[in-house]
Amino acid sequence: MRLFIQIPCPNEEKTLPLVLEHMPTQIPGIDDIQLLIIDDGCSDKAVEAVQKLGIKHFVCHAKSMSLARAFRDGVDYALKHGADIVVNTDGNNQYPSETIGELVQPIIQHSALRS
Repeated sequence: MRLFIQIPCPNEEKTLPLVLEHMPTQIPGIDDIQLLIIDDGCSDKAVEAVQKLGIKHFVCHAKSMSLARAFRDGVDYALKHGADIVVNTDGNNQYPSETIGELVQPIIQHSALRS
């Protein structure tokens, strides 16, 4: 299974490194974890800072398009690049990155409810 973790960034230069610091690199049941940075019109150096870390996937907006648009564009990109699971987190370190493995377990174990 391929997991894409998308991170919308509207000027998150100071907090994005904190988000990436605890990002999982291995999750049982996941074969491949890819990080996707969504530059939603950043005017700071958030994107340049993470390019040095070897992140390969970026969606760039020339100007801020809103979180909803950033989320949609990220999901579209991830699906086009083979994602089986897409997790959205935030570049301001609002959500604990280290819990992503727990978050995806119901999908991996096929116990997530479908409607």
